[in-house]
Amino acid sequence: MAPAYADELAIARRAAEEAGRFALGHFKTSLTVEYKGDGSPVTIADRGAEEMLRRTLGAAFPADGFLGEELGETSGTSGRRWIIDPIDGTQSFVRGVPLWGVLIALEEHGRCVLGVVALPALGETLWAARGGGAFVNGAPARVSTATTLTDATLLTSDASPRHFGAKHAGFQRLLGQSARHRGWGDCYGYALVATGRAEVMLDPLMNPWDAAAVMPIIEEAGGTFCAWDGTPTIYGGSALAMPAALRAPTGR
Repeated sequence: MAPAYADELAIARRAAEEAGRFALGHFKTSLTVEYKGDGSPVTIADRGAEEMLRRTLGAAFPADGFLGEELGETSGTSGRRWIIDPIDGTQSFVRGVPLWGVLIALEEHGRCVLGVVALPALGETLWAARGGGAFVNGAPARVSTATTLTDATLLTSDASPRHFGAKHAGFQRLLGQSARHRGWGDCYGYALVATGRAEVMLDPLMNPWDAAAVMPIIEEAGGTFCAWDGTPTIYGGSALAMPAALRAPTGR
């Protein structure tokens, strides 16, 4: 019997890698950078990559809807939708830093059942489907075996007080308990957690298209993904990823 979502996963991987090659063609070039209403940057690479993703996935699954960072929401009739971020980490992308990725997730009746994270400038692609495990470049991906914060590498996309706000004191306590802190953020931070190269990834601000692809990958790799209040959701406005053992009472 074919694994669940095998066709969807194969096409999503191909779509992510094609869009990644397109974006890579614009990487480290003289790009015009525009700024959206929220102050985040966008380029021709972001918009072009999302158009490619929508064409490829839409041709294969015409009844499915879409939610994308750059081109918004398109309704479908199947009860499923693809949630996409054509370049997660545009701040890195426009500065020639290779820690950016192409994100694709399939949401089915409100649950993310599939995720692909392609990191074109690093030559890595991670993927997972519910019940099928998580993989990086074809090899199994597993979270770290650490069970205490004293052994943990903590990652953040942004550690400034203006983003952590009232939770900044709690964040400082968490820093004090962890072995080390690094700013390897955006989707790359979640890739490191899913492959056991870091233990904790925190985001004080998170959109659904940032979270949807990484949630099934983290969970299939043996981790937990939730909003800061502990709810396992991509709609909580924040994110926390770690090995499941670290979330248990003995790991706190």
